[in-house]
Amino acid sequence: MSYIDGFVIAVPAANKQKFIDHARHFDSMFIELGAIRVIEAWGDDVPDGKVTDFRRAVQATADETVAFSWVEWPDKATRDAGMKKMMEDPRMDPSTPGNPPMPFDGKRMIFGGFEQVVEVKA
Repeated sequence: MSYIDGFVIAVPAANKQKFIDHARHFDSMFIELGAIRVIEAWGDDVPDGKVTDFRRAVQATADETVAFSWVEWPDKATRDAGMKKMMEDPRMDPSTPGNPPMPFDGKRMIFGGFEQVVEVKA
C-alpha cells in the first residue's frame, strides 16, 4: 500500500492564488522525485469543534483559511529518498531567485508521514 505525507496549514485567505502558485511550483518536484500524486485542498467546510479542530490545530486567525494537502508515494522507501532529495534541492529555498515565497507561516504547519492501512474504492 501507499505511503502518505499529510499537511495542514493556515493560509491568509487573500493569499489563495499565491498558495496555488506555490503548490504548482513545488508539487511537480514531488512527482519528479517519485510521488504518485499530490492533492492540495482549500478549506470550504471547516467547522469549529467543541474540543479541537483544524483551525485551532494551526492557530488560524479569522482572516485565514485552512488548507489540507497530501502527497501519495508508492512506498515509504521512495518517500524517504524523495524527501531527502527535495530538502537538498536548491529549488526548495524560498530565497533563491525565481522560487515563490511561502504564502503562509510555515511554523504553524502540521505535517507527518502515514502508513496506509485501509483503502476502499468505488
